[in-house]
Amino acid sequence: MRIRDTLENYVFVLPAVVIFSVFYIIPFVWVVQLGLYEWDGILPTKIFVGLRNFHEIVFQDKIWWQSMWQAGYITLIALTLQNALAFLLAWACDREIRLKNFYRLIFFIPPVLSEVVVGLVWQWILDGHYGLLNHWLSAIGLGGLARNWLADPATALTAVAVVHSWKGFGWGFLIFLAGLQTIPKELYEAARVDGANAWSSFTRVTIPLMIPVAMLVGILTVLGTMQAFVLIIAMTGGGPAYHTQVPVLRILAAMRGSSRFGYACAQGITFGIILMAISFIQYRFSRKARQV
Repeated sequence: MRIRDTLENYVFVLPAVVIFSVFYIIPFVWVVQLGLYEWDGILPTKIFVGLRNFHEIVFQDKIWWQSMWQAGYITLIALTLQNALAFLLAWACDREIRLKNFYRLIFFIPPVLSEVVVGLVWQWILDGHYGLLNHWLSAIGLGGLARNWLADPATALTAVAVVHSWKGFGWGFLIFLAGLQTIPKELYEAARVDGANAWSSFTRVTIPLMIPVAMLVGILTVLGTMQAFVLIIAMTGGGPAYHTQVPVLRILAAMRGSSRFGYACAQGITFGIILMAISFIQYRFSRKARQV
């Protein structure tokens, strides 16, 4: 009977194992294998080059590391501007205010919009010739600040980072709001009985209890932002002159532009290792934060 129950359990698990193997494990093994070859993606012949692709990425491909730095810059903006905005709005909506359910709906609209549509709309807003932003600046007497925001290397990356933060803050808002709603109201009442004002309750009750949630949002923000590319393709295509290139765009360029599928696989593996290292560091920090 026990053997039959065990077999039944394995039968229930088997479909998930098959799907996971077919769509995750086997492609991963294939990508690792292709990273050791030079292959154009068309001809059946592959040239074994060992670790040469990885050596080229680490020591010779300056544009790859430029794209990593630029992805890191966008991530830094997201960790600060995006998550600060998400937390403050979630804190405001958790309080007893009028139309708070309406605000919750409005704040969650940007994340569910199509990245391509959002990118094209913001490309129109930031256009240097007929964009709304330059029109508004001229209308309030700040026409001297007008420029082609997405074509200027000095502003293109920051513009993309700000739009990405606007597009993605709703996810953090939702998680922060869920975390705030788990804080017992009795803690705030006890704080008021002890003479704590609103600021003291916020800093001594809300902030400490929200640290684990903030660490979770931080990890998700880093992983999501470092892999962002659809919005960037729609807004700038990676330009001007590689100034908004990110790692995923470099991988696509190696595959489609240079027909170096083996090199693209090596880039993907390198990028995955970097993300795993960042996630591990964040996980260690989150464990220490919970122990404090």
